[in-house]
Amino acid sequence: MEVFAKYGTAAQKQKYLVPLMNGQIRSAFAMTEIAVSSSDATNIETRIERVGDYYIINGHKWWISGAGDPRCKVYLVMGKSDPNNESQYKQQSIVIVDADTPGVEVVRPMTVYGYDDAPEGHCEVKFTNVKVPVGNIIAGEGRGFEVIQGRLGPGRIHHCMRAVGMAERTLDLMIARVTDPSRRTFGRVLAQHGTVAADVAKIRIELNAARLLVLAAADKIDKVGAKGALRDIAMAKVMVPNMLQRAIDLAIQAHGAAGVSQDFPLARFHAGARALRIADGPDEVHIQQLARFDLLRGDDIRKKQEAVKARRAQILANHSKL
Repeated sequence: MEVFAKYGTAAQKQKYLVPLMNGQIRSAFAMTEIAVSSSDATNIETRIERVGDYYIINGHKWWISGAGDPRCKVYLVMGKSDPNNESQYKQQSIVIVDADTPGVEVVRPMTVYGYDDAPEGHCEVKFTNVKVPVGNIIAGEGRGFEVIQGRLGPGRIHHCMRAVGMAERTLDLMIARVTDPSRRTFGRVLAQHGTVAADVAKIRIELNAARLLVLAAADKIDKVGAKGALRDIAMAKVMVPNMLQRAIDLAIQAHGAAGVSQDFPLARFHAGARALRIADGPDEVHIQQLARFDLLRGDDIRKKQEAVKARRAQILANHSKL
């Protein structure tokens, strides 16, 4: 919906955005590919070739969220329309593909640690000689990278918001378990053991810190847009899933064998939290980006340090004359 709202034409918005916002249809964003390292989007190999008034699309995608949902009626497909462009960031385009277009094949649903999210979950999808009108281009040829940056920033913060909610739910489950008077070890309720109480406190500290980081990133997006908030979004995207994973691990430990069973949602939570450290860019990519933001300040910091030294030397020189 964000892509159509921000980059779609009036006709595209009328055909797709309106029914999406009304909940009449669902969509899927087809970017990640099975044969390349998709954490670097310049590796994408799907081809979008113009032939007359049409684009012909050939590619093999996977982990396409929502593709298996019977309500999914439209794909936004990223591929290379100009693979020889000098700029590797202008080789890609995004086109609209109706789900019932000939050549679109949903191969299989993917599982996460064995958990099956079908039919809404993540699918492997092939596009074989898929033919769509040139009017189905989003924003124009060569603007694929621009579009995904406009989409992935808000998408990442949405992941973090859901993860904060999942962490609160996890903490609630843990507190209910360890304060249950019927569950005792060595004559004490679980919460009366110091290590268990300390774990609850640790989760609360990290959870509240993560929530504030997400709120700060969301506030930055509201004020300057997703592009201006990339640093804040990246920090949240790294911190929040890691916080969630630690919280779930402690909660599972407090539940004992029940924690890894189907009787509680913690095992599924754990699978989702671990996957979230890969989804929409792995931790390593965001950490590298964050480091680059700060390391670029090196020259300015050194200049300030030199200015301070010069000022201190001047003060000492003046003092010695007195």
